Amino acid sequence: MNNKYILLRHGETRYQAEKLDILYPADENPTLPMTEKGEEMIEKASDEIKGIDLIYSSDFSRTKKSAEIIAKKNGLTVIFDERLGDTNFGVFSGKTGDEYRKYFVDRKERFIKPTPDGESWNDVRTRVVAVIKEIEEKYKDKTILIVSHADPIWLMMGYLKGLSDEDLLEQRNPKGVWPDVGQYFIIK
Repeated sequence: MNNKYILLRHGETRYQAEKLDILYPADENPTLPMTEKGEEMIEKASDEIKGIDLIYSSDFSRTKKSAEIIAKKNGLTVIFDERLGDTNFGVFSGKTGDEYRKYFVDRKERFIKPTPDGESWNDVRTRVVAVIKEIEEKYKDKTILIVSHADPIWLMMGYLKGLSDEDLLEQRNPKGVWPDVGQYFIIK
């Protein structure tokens, strides 16, 4: 890799605050804001994350706000890219995580089997890796913050570290709640 990456998941939303195991409804997903605690999480992360040259972010409300908090502290502007958006769960948007998980024979099947009107993990990986490849072609020796969502971050991390699908699955808990809100990873 030509650059150093910091991958940050947005701050807490009411879904995490209320411990809801519901996949964001499609119409609410892009507009769902962070809670006050979520903004505090990102403020804390922005105090810890140093030396950022560029910030890329999903264009969803919770990621935009997270990126803008950090951009303001660092005197940077944010490059928004819809390809960094959350997983499209299709017909399972607004339904429980259990309903979604039962659609698959096993977790590995989620890499190749898209949900009706939605995406597979490979679909998500293809779009987020395209962003990283473009960054790699355009920049060298930069520290780049990418603000996104759990699945996209997890899949980008796997790509950047050269992990297999099996290795990626070992990093997730059975319900797939990882990385946590406000959590970041540095990959050199």
